[in-house]
Amino acid sequence: MTAPDETLPHFHAIIPAGGVGSRLWPLSRAETPKFLHDLTGSGHTLLRDTWNRVKPLTGDDAIMVVTGRAHRVAVIEQLPELSEANIVLESEPKDSSAAIGLAAAILHARDPDVVIGSFAADHVIGDAQRFRDVVSEAVAVAREGYITTIGIEPTEPATGFGYIQTGAALAVDGAPHAQLVERFVEKPDLATATAYVESGDHCWNAGMFIARADVLLAQLAETRPTLHHGLMRIAEAWDTDDRDDIVDATWPLLEKIAIDYSVAEPAAERGRLAVVRGDFAWDDVGDFSSLAKLLSGGRVGDLAILGEGARVLADSASGVVVSQSPRLISLIGVTDIVVVDTPDALLVTTRENAQRVKAVVDAIKQAGRSDLL
Repeated sequence: MTAPDETLPHFHAIIPAGGVGSRLWPLSRAETPKFLHDLTGSGHTLLRDTWNRVKPLTGDDAIMVVTGRAHRVAVIEQLPELSEANIVLESEPKDSSAAIGLAAAILHARDPDVVIGSFAADHVIGDAQRFRDVVSEAVAVAREGYITTIGIEPTEPATGFGYIQTGAALAVDGAPHAQLVERFVEKPDLATATAYVESGDHCWNAGMFIARADVLLAQLAETRPTLHHGLMRIAEAWDTDDRDDIVDATWPLLEKIAIDYSVAEPAAERGRLAVVRGDFAWDDVGDFSSLAKLLSGGRVGDLAILGEGARVLADSASGVVVSQSPRLISLIGVTDIVVVDTPDALLVTTRENAQRVKAVVDAIKQAGRSDLL
């Protein structure tokens, strides 16, 4: 097992801190996205929890954060240890290929032997030490030239996650649980997801990727050469006085595509993708139903409450209440309800309809009410 303070040589963590989390509106907004909230009651934001989770493997100086320019101040407030050299600011969101690819290219220019691991800023992981043990295995596999992902052992036939079909075991020292990846599968329907879980050879895709930077960049160059060229142009100028001019001229033109499609899926097709199963609790907190489950510990019939000083009276009620206002919220005889009360917006729905919150955000955009986004 990895000791709590044992850093891995040439290993650098990348934390992409982007995305608004539109299914968590009106709690998550453009100015205060999901990763800047404490959604677990830990006393820390999800971003801070992510930093604390990976720090024992890297130290403070080997963590890079990729975020939007608008969130620079908030990120630095949350992570005072983050050096200026290790913060990458996006002028506009370009999805994970550009974010992770640029970070990998910058780090590779600084250290040709670097192994990078990408870990989202807004996920919740239950056993931090077990997480680090699994990452250590993934790093060992990555050093052998594989692009490696961490697959989560499924606890239910969830339809909100993508799945990874695992294949043959790999013989890699220090990674007894490593396997080849057969293929990625998009979010399935319930019957298909049930079959995947029962098969035992599928796990959830948590979007965590570990690879030698040179291997990841080579795959990107093969699959998306134009995107790769743009990222390398920016990376070459990153530690020079020309950075801002090159970024402003190049970044807006980059292709917007998830790294699953640009790197992971093509690598799987060529036998270059490996997976290490993660047997720790994990949740991407993708909507208020997930949040209710997380806060209640999965206990059906409970009412979860989030918010400092929240004032809630409940009688025979279940679901989740998120309160950011001084108003008293009273719930009587309602089940699986979702109430999110903020100073300028109120959301009332049910856990069953939690995924539909994104449609409300789309409607607000069409109405031109950017003040509510």
